[in-house]
Formats: sequence, C-alpha cells, structure tokens
Amino acid sequence: MGLHLKEGADDDLAENHEINVTPFIDVMLVLLIIFMVAAPLATVDIKVDLPASTAKPSPRPEKPVFLSVKADQRLFLGEDEVKAETLGATLDARTQGKKDTTIFFQADKGVDYGDLMSVMDTLRSAGYLKVGLVGLETARQK
Repeated sequence: MGLHLKEGADDDLAENHEINVTPFIDVMLVLLIIFMVAAPLATVDIKVDLPASTAKPSPRPEKPVFLSVKADQRLFLGEDEVKAETLGATLDARTQGKKDTTIFFQADKGVDYGDLMSVMDTLRSAGYLKVGLVGLETARQK
C-alpha cells in the first residue's frame, strides 16, 4: 500500500508519493501470456525437399561469363549452344582456364529446380565455384 504510519500522538496518515506498480505488473503478465500463446502460432514450418549440392568457395572473378538454360533444357554459353557433357571444356576455353571467373547463370521460369542444380553441380565439378544468379527486376506497383 501507499501509506506510512507515523509514530506519535497524531492520528492523521501522511501521503505517500510513490508510484503503484501493481497494475503495471498485471498488464505485463497478461502480455507475457498472450505472447507465449501466440508465438508458436506465428512460426511457419514448411518442409521442402531440396536437391543435394556440393559447393566449395572460391575467390571473386574479374569478368563474368553468361550461362543460360532455356525451357527445353538447352544450355547456352553467351550466344553459343553448349552440351552439358562439354560444358567444363567449353568454359575452360572461354575463360582461358581461369577457374575464378564468375559465371552468371540465368534460366527460364519453366526449368525444373533439379535441372538447375545439376547444371550448377556441373559448373562446380568443372572448378567454377562462383556462380551469380541473374533475374529480371520488376517495376514497383503504385
């Protein structure tokens, strides 16, 4: 309570000018209970079966090379069509054997994620560990 008793003959109680924190504690306990109940409901647990990939980091390259995957699974290195089996050798010829060259990788929307990862694994097995993913920038909606 907010009262102090004086010792003496006077029966008047003195006023106490301290803040009563009991309502504050009550509000904090109610908020704590609300957040304890609501926090597990706010988490999202979506299971995604991602394809496996092996990757090792490499130094940043100077000049990038563009690798494209069309919707029909054809590979293009720059403007030239390339077979997946000869991708490593073609990249070596294009980059003069510099394995630290950044490969800018772009793919059609319809390309399967597993197919993308197999191309990226081919790049990594050829020694090209720096891959930059290319996408289109969309205009903001007003």
